[in-house]
Amino acid sequence: MREAHQDAVARVSEERLWRRHMEMARIGAIPGNGVNRAALSREDIAARGVLIGWARDRKFEVGVDAIGNLFVRRPGRDRAAAAVMTGSHMDSQPRGGRFDGIYGVLAGLEALQAIDEAGVSTRRPIELVAWTNEEGGRFPPCTMGSAVYTGARKLEDFLDVTDNDGVALRDALARTLAAAPGLALRPLNAPAAAYIEAHIEQGPLLENAGRTIGVVTGIQGLRWFNIEVSGRTDHAGTTPLALRRDALRDAVNIINALHELTRDAADAVRFTVGRMLVTPNSPNSVASHVLFSVDVRHPDPATIDRLGKAVEPAAKAAAKQCTVKVTPTLHDDPCGFDPGVVDAVERAANGLKLRSMRLPSGASHDAMYMARVCPAGMIFVPCENGVSHNEAENASAADLAAGARVLTAALLELANKDE
Repeated sequence: MREAHQDAVARVSEERLWRRHMEMARIGAIPGNGVNRAALSREDIAARGVLIGWARDRKFEVGVDAIGNLFVRRPGRDRAAAAVMTGSHMDSQPRGGRFDGIYGVLAGLEALQAIDEAGVSTRRPIELVAWTNEEGGRFPPCTMGSAVYTGARKLEDFLDVTDNDGVALRDALARTLAAAPGLALRPLNAPAAAYIEAHIEQGPLLENAGRTIGVVTGIQGLRWFNIEVSGRTDHAGTTPLALRRDALRDAVNIINALHELTRDAADAVRFTVGRMLVTPNSPNSVASHVLFSVDVRHPDPATIDRLGKAVEPAAKAAAKQCTVKVTPTLHDDPCGFDPGVVDAVERAANGLKLRSMRLPSGASHDAMYMARVCPAGMIFVPCENGVSHNEAENASAADLAAGARVLTAALLELANKDE
């Protein structure tokens, strides 16, 4: 590692990085040290404002694109060169933790600031991106900002998506963009030279192995669906069971059938129903309509394809009294990361004498879409007991700083590649 690069890596501040995490955690704080910072909400807007302020304090360039992805740029010597990018997301699950997503944003900002403080010049610009709506908890599907940025989906595909309160994404997005006027407008589909995303592991492998850095090799595939079951509302006390068209009863039948479909002795399949809306949602009425989500994941392309195709016929076969509509909402095949970026992350960890291991990601991340348009990879750091999407989510300040140092070293290598 060059001496100037070593200086930049050494300037990564564990204290500053932790302090910024705690400041962000106060935005949308919920009991139990958790965070509820839904995409394009007031809390999300507030977090964006804080990030913009920190970036402007360093006189970094700040921009935004049509889906609300936020960009912080440190120019390189060749201003026309495609940037080396890093980032993650600022939105959370409704009962999320303090580190999921936001760590990658704050580690990226820390890397930019450390490089800037060291006065290191890079050939390529280095750019931090805070992706819009990675979680999909308020406006499904997930990884929306990176999907639109990379051209995998069109912005128009999502504008009419509504949250549980009937708010359309187009209106929430307009409010978010209006809350930060004067930002440079960034084009979609802008070229990138490389992308690295830092993230807590969201699993127990690193902690169990006693390793500090996860060198991520790829991401498993997934299929998302919305399933709607339509029946008829009746009086709960007077209508005989044989005459009912109970949407909730059939929804339970469908979920049980999908559990059987995804049963796996190797425990590699992931099946989740995480969202359910019941109408009229009254204890004294038979349910007339149920909408619920289905999330199926597997690292093998053939397996996830087979399971994805089987969801609709299995759901319709399981319904005994009601009609069923199955709508696919997300289709992502397994993703392998670029060997050159993976190697750069591993070299950075080795150069800092940090114990690392190669591993795949079970969760989806924006890096999955970036891998379609440029060389991409990820850095994992441990999270306590592997807990994530939970108020108890925790990570140590030392591990967060170690990941930020690896990120800084890898970004510098990639931003000066070919010199």
